[in-house]
Amino acid sequence: MEDNTAGELFHVEQRVLPEAEQSFASPASLASMISLSQPMSKAKTTLAAHANDPINEKLTAADKVGLYRQMVRIRRFEQVSLQHYQAGRMGGFLHLYIGQESVAVGTVSVMGPNDHVITAYRDHGHALAVGMGMNECMAELFGKATGCSRGKGGSMHYFAPDKNYWGGHGIVAGQTPLGLGLAYGLKYRGIKGAALCFLGDGAVNQGAFHESLNLAELWDLPVIYVIENNGYSMGTSQQRSSAYQDFLAKRAEGYGMAWEQFNGEDVYAVRAGVGKAIERAHNESKPSILEIATYRWEGHSVADANKFKYRTKEEVEKFQSEHDPIQVWKRNLLNEGVATEEELKKIDKEAQKEAEDSAEFAKSSPYPEPETIFEDVYWEVDNKTEAGQTGRHFFND
Repeated sequence: MEDNTAGELFHVEQRVLPEAEQSFASPASLASMISLSQPMSKAKTTLAAHANDPINEKLTAADKVGLYRQMVRIRRFEQVSLQHYQAGRMGGFLHLYIGQESVAVGTVSVMGPNDHVITAYRDHGHALAVGMGMNECMAELFGKATGCSRGKGGSMHYFAPDKNYWGGHGIVAGQTPLGLGLAYGLKYRGIKGAALCFLGDGAVNQGAFHESLNLAELWDLPVIYVIENNGYSMGTSQQRSSAYQDFLAKRAEGYGMAWEQFNGEDVYAVRAGVGKAIERAHNESKPSILEIATYRWEGHSVADANKFKYRTKEEVEKFQSEHDPIQVWKRNLLNEGVATEEELKKIDKEAQKEAEDSAEFAKSSPYPEPETIFEDVYWEVDNKTEAGQTGRHFFND
């Protein structure tokens, strides 16, 4: 890895077409962004570079502490879920979001009431960030009827339509045309909003994603594709798996689409970058691609036995000890005098208890009844509409 200077490490590059606007520049992933020999102390001074961005100046002290609470809740929820998964109390897969919490929390914090979220199978963080409760999320991992998908979806299929949260999808890039559809629905109905569609760097080579980009720009749809680039896809480095020039998001130029790449380690940077894209979607009904450099602490899933083969243990430990987004934000809060060490410790303890309580709730909850397997397949059937009873539906009625 390159040993960059602190000034080079946390720059970001922005491209807005047809008129290119440049602001800041950065390598393709957080792993390549930060040299393992680079002292963290040099990088600290650049992490709050976006603190004075207008969207961040609006944050109150309570807002900032709230962002910390959300990140800690996600971390503790996933750590507790990992314990129970390893104890054999859960089935299926478990894709953990540990190390990436700042991306979901920072992004959701700038969303409005008519903005929607859809994501891939690493969906726990986004779910908690939009306001889903730990009980319903944990129960879903246990396959219980009290889960958010009534125990039928598991880790990869959280849903909360009442919170504009549309999953949780297990097929790589399968959510990208669905995100496009959400944006199309907003425009069709004349609603000022945006659809934020999250995907990993491993999904950018799928045909469905590129078909979605083509239609997004062709029809001027308010969709924002957020690439959470942790550098390794399922277990292969970006350099070995993807043809790209500088940034994955730069592929947007092939469609005449706006794009930006920035460091996801800093909540201020995430809010600033996502905020611009949301404004573009709201005011111009134009799509964007955002590439947010981040780092996944665990393997692709808990079943990933090779997590120290495609990357070194030293690299993982370096990011855990020096580039933990929660600790980065904690330092910001302490340096700004927004919160005390004791107050933040209390938040941590509360999150730990909430997570442990949610596991007890899940363990004591019932499993779904066998007959419910026929439910939650077709909305029309469940709600006994004419279309559900006859199989006929006229979309223009």
